[in-house]
Amino acid sequence: MVEIIGVRFNSAGKIYYFDPNGEAFAVGTKVLVETARGVELGHVVIENKEVGEDEIVAPLKPIIRKATEDDFRQLDENKEKEKDAYIIAAEKIREHKIDMKLVDVEYTFDRSKILFYFTADGRVDFRELVKSLASIFHTRIELRQIGVRDEARQIGSYGICGRNLCCSTFLDDFRPVSIKMAKEQGLSLNPTKISGVCGRLMCCLQYEQNAYDDMLKKLPYKGAVVSTPDGRGVVTDIATLKGEIKVKFEDGDGFRFGSYKLGEFKPLHSKPKTAEPEDDEQIADFVSEEAETEPIRQEISDEPNEKNQSGRHEKRDRRNRRPRNRNRGKRQNRE
Repeated sequence: MVEIIGVRFNSAGKIYYFDPNGEAFAVGTKVLVETARGVELGHVVIENKEVGEDEIVAPLKPIIRKATEDDFRQLDENKEKEKDAYIIAAEKIREHKIDMKLVDVEYTFDRSKILFYFTADGRVDFRELVKSLASIFHTRIELRQIGVRDEARQIGSYGICGRNLCCSTFLDDFRPVSIKMAKEQGLSLNPTKISGVCGRLMCCLQYEQNAYDDMLKKLPYKGAVVSTPDGRGVVTDIATLKGEIKVKFEDGDGFRFGSYKLGEFKPLHSKPKTAEPEDDEQIADFVSEEAETEPIRQEISDEPNEKNQSGRHEKRDRRNRRPRNRNRGKRQNRE
């Protein structure tokens, strides 16, 4: 077992383990730690505890010390410098006519590096921009391309629920969200209703998904025939979280309906039916959003796709060839 403390550097994001170096730290304590980017100021979110060696990446870096008033003063100065750096960088981007959107600027605590976060549709050649920024700030410059979800996390905003975005308040990482979750939860497939401010599927779709998965295994599908105390009927609606179904019965010349909970009915078909998409056009809007956790990696090449071109030529040549006489072998067999 190894003693650790968990440190986070933003209000949301990943939690990193550090060696407490024999000191006890309460949750919320501001500490200075050494990271791959240099010295950083973070806050403790997991107090001293012991974890297995398989849960850490050895060796753990020790805590430097608790933050002091001078450290807080330097952090405020860095925030002011970041505002000035943002204005300068945005101006240089316009001068170099680079198709990119500057999102945020971040100074490391010791000011040994400045990180510029941006979004772009594809690869961007920013070598000349880096040279210009390095000549102005006289420090290490790093330009980092991020996705639209990371942009929403860094900028922050409000969701359709009226609360601050989950990704900018408490989510430690982006988890996979798919259109299948919205379908299983009975939500509208209208993109404007199930998309966040980033334009991607809302992260909160996966909060209750485990509960839906458990209940869907026990409930029949719509259109299934079930046996109830009132007779056989067809399932017309499902209240997944309540564990209830609505059943339609034939009653002479008309129909009657009834609601039943788990244990009050018995499905007569063991094999579930795969639900068909209700609106192909709406679902097509989310084809590229099935996996949201992977970073966007696009490679742009100026070279023509010789393989595809040669394939088209081969198909054209085959079409131009004269077809062989397929009846030749038949005539020989008859003779």
